[in-house]
Amino acid sequence: MWFPDIFPILPFLLPLAQAHINRQDVVSQFNPVRTAYFNSTPMQVGNGDFAFGVDVTGLQTFQSFATMSSWGWHNFSLPTAPGESSVEDFRGLDWWTHGRLVNYNQPNPSQNLISNWLIQNPQRINLGRIGFWFGEGANLTQADISAKNQTLDLYSGVITSTFNVFGSEVSVKTAVDPASDTVALSIKSKLLNEEKLGVFFDFPYPKFGMKFDYPDVGRFDNVSSHVTTLKQTNNAAQITHTLDSTTYYTTIEHPGSIISGPLPSSHRYILKPSPDSSELDLTVNYSPTKFSPSNSTDAQSILKYAARGWSYYWESGAFISLPTSVPEAKEVLRRTILSQYLLAVNGAGTTPPQESGLVNNGWYGKFHLEMIAWHLTHWRLWKKPEFLNKSVPGLYTRFLQTSKDRAKAQGYAGAKWGKMTDPSGSSAPGEINSLLIWQQPHVMWFAELEYRDMPCNQTLQKWDEILHQSAEYMASMAWYNSTTKHFDLGPPMYPVSENTNPNATINPVFELAYWRFGLTVALNWKRRQGQNVPRTWTNVLNNLAPLPIVNETYPIYEGVPEMWIDPVTFTDHPAMIGIYGLLPPTPDVNLTIVANTATKISEIWDFENLFGWDFPMLAMNAARLGRSEQAIKYLLDVNFDFDDVGMPIGGPRVPTPYFPGSSSLLMAIACMAGGWDGDGGSHFPEGWDVESEGFWRCL
Repeated sequence: MWFPDIFPILPFLLPLAQAHINRQDVVSQFNPVRTAYFNSTPMQVGNGDFAFGVDVTGLQTFQSFATMSSWGWHNFSLPTAPGESSVEDFRGLDWWTHGRLVNYNQPNPSQNLISNWLIQNPQRINLGRIGFWFGEGANLTQADISAKNQTLDLYSGVITSTFNVFGSEVSVKTAVDPASDTVALSIKSKLLNEEKLGVFFDFPYPKFGMKFDYPDVGRFDNVSSHVTTLKQTNNAAQITHTLDSTTYYTTIEHPGSIISGPLPSSHRYILKPSPDSSELDLTVNYSPTKFSPSNSTDAQSILKYAARGWSYYWESGAFISLPTSVPEAKEVLRRTILSQYLLAVNGAGTTPPQESGLVNNGWYGKFHLEMIAWHLTHWRLWKKPEFLNKSVPGLYTRFLQTSKDRAKAQGYAGAKWGKMTDPSGSSAPGEINSLLIWQQPHVMWFAELEYRDMPCNQTLQKWDEILHQSAEYMASMAWYNSTTKHFDLGPPMYPVSENTNPNATINPVFELAYWRFGLTVALNWKRRQGQNVPRTWTNVLNNLAPLPIVNETYPIYEGVPEMWIDPVTFTDHPAMIGIYGLLPPTPDVNLTIVANTATKISEIWDFENLFGWDFPMLAMNAARLGRSEQAIKYLLDVNFDFDDVGMPIGGPRVPTPYFPGSSSLLMAIACMAGGWDGDGGSHFPEGWDVESEGFWRCL
């Protein structure tokens, strides 16, 4: 919820008094319009911690798109089998790691029940469904609705939907309060007078065992597993929803209306408006605690607050306008504008977003710590740090103790950050989950970006303990190879690509470069504060294994068999190119070899199996190499697509939407608009008339 936080960002608004881009005109030309049903993605309104997805009626009448939040999580009951009835029973698996057995957080075949429970719990829940009710006995389908038209006004955050039913028009405005998890609805139709139009509220139970739960979330036919109860006064009602140990509240302000229910064999309630008016305003709040409506939470007030909040959002921070006369530029700009809207709705919360934001569930709704640099970095580059600061570094502070415990249990120093996690800080069991390491230096990445913007003692102190513990683990985890006289990374481990043999993976290119970057930042952090630099950090940094090279290119990892010959080696994330694109070059990066690698990737890589952030990472590398035309080709690759409302298409291995595609796109645009250290300014194709304002340079 970002509207209450607007005042701290007023200094970012002041320079815009001299701004030359009419931002509202640029934004509004990409307002999404729908005139038909879409089964895969909704239009959305939201505030970063809460989102409401709608079908073409402006509600969730015919399609049960989700209502989701940062706080809405649920645990299924623990198994009851002996030795598998508590979290403490879980044992994981031991792997030989440089001559000793190390316990890893992986599913144990002898403990399938508790292993699977830990993977699947908690999971994010759909808080409820709101749709139109068309009178007693009516059982309408989508085919009964005509003249459908729906527009999302990006600049005000309001969806306006109109359609005809029973020969009459229905109009509804839908918005979300920037300051609370409240949906505002303003409905107009003469059907309200005729008692042929009302609103229903329905509550689902989570689906068990659904790694990917999309496009709908939850089950509305599982009635017996949960309980709803209604309590109402003259102008408001509260529905309490209890699912196992989870309870939350839905508060509905409905002046002059009556709510009844639930209907038989369901958790559906019906709001029937007073027949003396053709207008109905109501608000629906979802909360983990009981909510008390006020004069400022009525529908018309929220519509105004939404417009004010979104106006602030668009007018603050950086902005770009690309020439719409160039078809490629217009499409890049469309994706850029729509991504800015959707990320403020889905990726600006108090916890990092899951890959599918607040649209549906991927990986049970959990977020991935290796992905948050892709999810959140753009907020800093676009000069909107208040969105980044909502979750980082607070998330790392909350997770610090559990991460220290994780490292200690494996015999390492410092803090080992988890991978697939949730607000509790636990890390879901999994072979990849426990052997992936590239999330570790992210804390250095975020800290250094903040220090460049705010080089003060407050920044240094805020991040110091987090960086210290992360660097302690990084130095402790690196293994000294007495034969080569270098410190190695792995085995066992998975690199970014996640498709290698973990027992054969050693010294992956990206992770080596990121280890150098991270330890360098950690050392500088101590020096900036006049503190002693731990010798172990310096020793590892100075003696870390060199970047492996194969035929004058950078491979995935050292000793990878048949690099560029075996298709497995050029099928997944081409992360080695991120050493000069995502990351600034460390001293051992050879730019000629980087260029050779980039050329080889463009010629033979399996792009059909790439998705999301792969393409913006390749674009950032291309831009740094002076290949701006190639950068745009990557951003418009046929395998990197966005639908009509800006939802990034998931690709062959993940469902839609896959929001790392949106956030990484904004990172690439920021790099191409603002440049990077030593080469600032625009890096778009020659001849493009680009206007930009306020971007930070990339590292």
